[in-house]
Amino acid sequence: MKILLVHNLYQDQGGEDVVFRQERRLLQEAGHEILEYQRHNNEIKEYSTVRRISLIGRTVWAADSYRDFTALLQESQPEIVHVHNTFPLISPSIYWACQKQGVPVVQTLHNYRLFCAGANFFRAGKPCEDCTTGSVWQSVVHGCYRNSRSETAAVALMLSVHHARKTWLRMVDGYIVLSAFARSRFVNAGLPPEKIMIKANCVDPDPGKRNGRGAYALFVGRVSEEKGTHTLLKAWRQLPRNFTLRIIGDGPARAKLESEATLGGLSNITFMGHLPRERVIQLMKDARFVIFPSQLYENFPLTIIEAFACGVPVIASRLGAMPEIVGDGCCGLLFGAGDPDDLARTVTRAWQQPEYMDRLGEQARTEYESKYTAAANYRKLMEIYRQVVTKHDGEARRLCVEDLREVTSA
Repeated sequence: MKILLVHNLYQDQGGEDVVFRQERRLLQEAGHEILEYQRHNNEIKEYSTVRRISLIGRTVWAADSYRDFTALLQESQPEIVHVHNTFPLISPSIYWACQKQGVPVVQTLHNYRLFCAGANFFRAGKPCEDCTTGSVWQSVVHGCYRNSRSETAAVALMLSVHHARKTWLRMVDGYIVLSAFARSRFVNAGLPPEKIMIKANCVDPDPGKRNGRGAYALFVGRVSEEKGTHTLLKAWRQLPRNFTLRIIGDGPARAKLESEATLGGLSNITFMGHLPRERVIQLMKDARFVIFPSQLYENFPLTIIEAFACGVPVIASRLGAMPEIVGDGCCGLLFGAGDPDDLARTVTRAWQQPEYMDRLGEQARTEYESKYTAAANYRKLMEIYRQVVTKHDGEARRLCVEDLREVTSA
């Protein structure tokens, strides 16, 4: 197939950027002709003050993206366009370009931005879906995007305009979501269920299963309130000092948490900062278990399935897609999101039952091999592409027949 991939890259690399590169490589290695349309948010650093103000308008409709993308479609004539992210520089204008050129579109919904200015259904320390039942403009009052009312207003304007124009209902042929939980939230928000297909992320290359049992608990991720690191520290205050914890990652809460750990005499906690992926994988293999205490509606955390690939069980919060992915007593254990007491009890159980956790690690590796390999991901992706193209072609033929009937009856 000739496939055109679309992605607006972030200034700070995240999971979406990783998945975009993974899937691009899978498709290229399978022999498909891959075209790309990318913008990078680093462009904004070069903008003048006047041009930064213009971002409000281009978030809604980027005329240059529409023009350039239309030319690319006309020149390359792809069989399908796969969109990962359009915010903020590409904008939803490209969907209209695809519609005009008759090219089918599938979009991966890596976050909840279609219905949430903050993109994560999270506010004031807990899940929030107020904008799906009320006006998206209430997000401006709370400054849900970057804690800024003015920047949130720009996102709310984009959402309002394109919901009114039914862009996401009419211009996108199919959506890829990463879990059944995410699908339920998008259906609840108003997307047609028949357009939403589930395809999880993958881990590629396979890091290989660990040998032996690890010696410490491990957290990998952004050190911030919404990721549950405060809950993690509170739980560790209750645990014996021989329960060691390593924290990989950086973020706005790191300095405060590191200071609190030092003042509290928690010498069994080590903050390791940002590390290369190869080092993270090695530390993961040497861990007893990985802890994922997020208080967000996580879509599909790569950290969890990386642990599975290493044969390491996961202790995760009972929230969002985590119960679906981890399963209590399947590939790990669950605890109440934001509950440090429950987390402390769960960690104690895991630490004191190493043979049981070893079995959960074995099951985690089996889960990876059956669901989250590159091969499994590629098969599902091609199944979705074929389904979207077939549906789009069928709809085009239907419209053509209706037009012909109107002409002949006139």
